[in-house]
Formats: sequence, structure tokens, C-alpha cells
Amino acid sequence: MATPFWYNAALTIVKPLYRSRIKKRAQNTAEYQQECLERFGPFQPAKNLQTIWFHCVSVGETNAAQPLIEHYLKLGHAVLVTNTTKTGQARSKSLFLKAPYEALFQAVYLPADQKYLIADFYQKYQPKLLILVETELWPNLIDQAKEFKVPCILVNARLSEKSAKGYGKVPSLTHPMLQKLDRLLAQDQATQQRFIALGSQPNHTEVVGSIKFDISAPDLFVQKANQLQQDWNLSSRKIITIASTHSPEEEKLLTAFKPFLEQYSDWLLIVVPRHPERFDEVFNSAQSLNLNTQRRSLNQSIQLDTQVYLADSMGEMWLWYALSQACFVGGSLNEPGGGHNILEPMVLDVPTVIGPNYFNFQAIVDEFIQADAVAVGQSVDEVVQLLVRSLQDQVFAQQLSQHAIEVLNKNKGSLQKHIAVIDTYL
Repeated sequence: MATPFWYNAALTIVKPLYRSRIKKRAQNTAEYQQECLERFGPFQPAKNLQTIWFHCVSVGETNAAQPLIEHYLKLGHAVLVTNTTKTGQARSKSLFLKAPYEALFQAVYLPADQKYLIADFYQKYQPKLLILVETELWPNLIDQAKEFKVPCILVNARLSEKSAKGYGKVPSLTHPMLQKLDRLLAQDQATQQRFIALGSQPNHTEVVGSIKFDISAPDLFVQKANQLQQDWNLSSRKIITIASTHSPEEEKLLTAFKPFLEQYSDWLLIVVPRHPERFDEVFNSAQSLNLNTQRRSLNQSIQLDTQVYLADSMGEMWLWYALSQACFVGGSLNEPGGGHNILEPMVLDVPTVIGPNYFNFQAIVDEFIQADAVAVGQSVDEVVQLLVRSLQDQVFAQQLSQHAIEVLNKNKGSLQKHIAVIDTYL
């Protein structure tokens, strides 16, 4: 059964809006034209045919898929990665578009989900397997996988109650789409049950845990952090990273931290906004509070009197975590929020604090809360108090880190289960 007529008609209607959104966020005409070519064709030439194609929405999904992608590149398989966001694509390229993988790796934007565009894409790239990461489901993308006889697997699948309700409102779209998945590998039982209720075939789904637990910090960034500590004289600084933040989290946290930054000259706040189009806005917030701020995009270094460092670069999150003694993971204080991945700082032994809105990572976060391995602040003031405590109370900080490492170690192993399933399609 093909995708419904109304869905394809709706895509045609919103296409001009989609183009104007791309134009709005593009930094220049060349960038706008390049993205339009990748979204609407004619598509870039394929570097390799018969690739393993991973589709990752943004940074979080790219990070989750990283160990899988790396595994297959190391074995000599050609890999194509598509992303939906600019930050996701920058992350993909920073991880893999370099030696020793450059010849085997290509990253482009996912085309708009119009049937003829998706069919053109399959025709041009001729993948041998499509791997969708987490919850990235596009009806024509999955429909055309069947047409072109490309097995389609949803890996590291997660589905919140809220998202399930959204999919449930369009059963004529959701049910046939989920029926066409060859396999669905869920992070937890709640996710598996939600997908089955929406139409997934029970005998094609299984719970294999989250690959996110199998991550390790890339050596390159750890070495880079050690180098910066020396170059910028950071060994005596107390550093907090405020990561993956959304509006208005930065402004609220900077305001609340200002008294501490004025009182303790050795304290430093590294701020990493989630979306690059907000970099200037966040810089202006710091300026309006008269906080001495340097910017990564201008190649400025952290000086002795720097209070805020705006990490307005892409693909360097590991670096900022590796420099920190405590961190806040954003998207959890704003409304409606949803949160972001808390595991990266934990892998680096960084005590981690979040806000109350973390429903995108409910099962993972709940397990860490139960083990006293993450600190949750219900408000901006509580978050700041917990971060300050992490710097001032060594026992508290060490316990958070230690418990987090225990939870991480207990949950490892999902990567191998994923590989075992994927290998049956290769």
C-alpha cells in the first residue's frame, strides 16, 4: 500500500515554507543553494554504491549511531549518512570525513520526503541496507525501501508517550509505515509496546537496550582538552559546561551564575547552545550582563579574566565536557523541553545536572536518578545550586560520577546485539 494521497499533497503545499526556512538559517547564498540541491535535487554524485545507509536526524542520533558506523567503516564497508539538521551533518562530517575513512564515507542531507525525490535518491545512491536511528520515520522513505528491495531497520528505537500519541492520530500513515519495517530494535520494553500498539509486527521487534551506553570518549578530544589546559592555563580554573541549551535557558543560567562568576575569579562557564542560528543571541545575552565573554568562532582563547566562553563551534562537545568539573545538559529547563543525551559527560566522569523536563530520555534518566547518578534541579536556582555544590563539595561530585559509571557499565552490550541483527542483512 502506497503512502496516502493527502500526505503527499500536504508535502507539496509546505515545500515553499521548507525552502524559506532553509534560506533563513543559511549563512550565505552558497550554503543555501547547496542545501537545496541536497534536499530537492539534482543530488550530489554518489561516492560509493551499495553502501550501508544510516539516517540520523541530528547530533544526538549521529552520536548514538557513531559506534555502529565506526564498526562498519573499520570492516571496510562504504557508509552513507543522511541528516535532517545542519548540526547533525556537521557532527557526521567531523567524526568520519577524515582519514582513515574518507574514501568510504559520505554525508548529505536527507531529501524532502516526496515520493519522486526519494525514488531518485535510491536510484542514484543504490544502498544495500537502510538503518534509521531512534525515531526518524518518513513514510515515503520507508515505502520506497520496499520498492527498491532495500531492507529497512529501525535501531536504538525510542518512542515517548507523547510521540506515540502524535503518531496514533494518523493511523492511515503510521500503521502501513511500521508494517514495512523489516526489524525494529527497541531501547526498552515501553518503547517496544508503543510501537506494537501503533502497528509494528510483534515478531519483527525486540528489546536490545540503548547503544548510547556503549560510547567512549574519542581520544582525539581528550588529547585536545589536555593540550588546551596547558595552552590556556586552565589547570587552576573551575569549569562548568552548560551544554545543548535552548532559549531561554542560557539567559536564565547566566543571570543566576553572574554573582558566582563575580565572586570567584577562577570560575568559568562554557556555554554550548544547541542551535548555531542562536549563537549571536546567546553572545548578546552574556554581553548585556557585562560578563567577560570570548568566542570559539573567532578563535579567541580563554583568558585569565574570561568569565564566559561561548563554544559557538560544531562537533566539539566532547572537548568542552573533557575540560569540565561539572555540567548541565540543556533542553531540560525550557518548556516543553525533552532533554538531551546525559551519557557523554558521564563517560568522562563529569558530574551531571539536568532540569525537570527530560521526557525524551525518560527511561535512561530514571535509571540514573534511581542510582543517585544524576542530579535534577526543578528550577534554574536549583540547577545552579547543584552545579555550585558539584564544584565545592568533592564527596558529592565523586559520588555522582562513581554511580554514573556503575550504571553505564551495567548497561553496556547493546552495540553487539545491534551488530548481530544488522549482520544478518549483510
